[in-house]
Amino acid sequence: MTPPDTSTLVDCRHLSFGYGERRILEDVSFTVPRGKVTALMGASGGGKTTVLRLIGGQVRPQRGELLFDGQDVGAMDRDGLFKIRRRMGMLFQFGALFTDLSVYDNVAFPLREHSGLPENLIRDIVLMKLNAVGLRGARDLMPSEISGGMARRVALARAIALDPELVMYDEPFAGLDPISLGTAAQLIRRLNDTLGITSIIVSHDLEETFHIADQVIVLANGRIAAQGTPAEVRASNDPLVHQFVNALPEGPVHFHYPGPDVATDFSGGLQ
Repeated sequence: MTPPDTSTLVDCRHLSFGYGERRILEDVSFTVPRGKVTALMGASGGGKTTVLRLIGGQVRPQRGELLFDGQDVGAMDRDGLFKIRRRMGMLFQFGALFTDLSVYDNVAFPLREHSGLPENLIRDIVLMKLNAVGLRGARDLMPSEISGGMARRVALARAIALDPELVMYDEPFAGLDPISLGTAAQLIRRLNDTLGITSIIVSHDLEETFHIADQVIVLANGRIAAQGTPAEVRASNDPLVHQFVNALPEGPVHFHYPGPDVATDFSGGLQ
């Protein structure tokens, strides 16, 4: 019997998924190494966030398998899903903090819901997590009283509150100023290495993401267009990958959405 591959935390095997007749992913296969930072990149609508939803079991594959630590997420029942989600943390786009709860209570929320720990231990954990993201002194502030960059760091403290094995980041750099963006990127890398966790980042910010990622996967047209180290992806000869990494306006991804030609439209041909 072949022993399980302990170096891989997430294993995506010939995965296909779509919404109605619209195919989002088609026969996609890749692995996420344990303890590394993997970036999912590509043009909007390429299926990056859908991959995160599949890993968390919010949607199920229509074909193929998605394994988390050797377990098929798509085949799990409700209790099984809740159990593996305890081993995952999620940083939602723009943080998604509870606006009526303080910074402290936002981070304490998952601990109060799932840990069963007494409040004095929860307090120590919350302060440690906030200290890790540099915001222990902001614990009594409300989300409306902190900046967008600070809110993202509070959300990160909440995501790691239960000491997950995997943390997923959905556009962690969106809307941040250069200082906050650089701070967030360095924090993701430092926490990944210090805590020994595995990270998956969905991002459009090429430079910061390439700087901290061990592996980059570029999704396009429902498939993997490129996969490898940041240097290998930069050197790809694939026209779509070349357009993406160089931010070119012209290439396989067109500016105009497909439709009737201009002459037909303006002559009244569209009734």
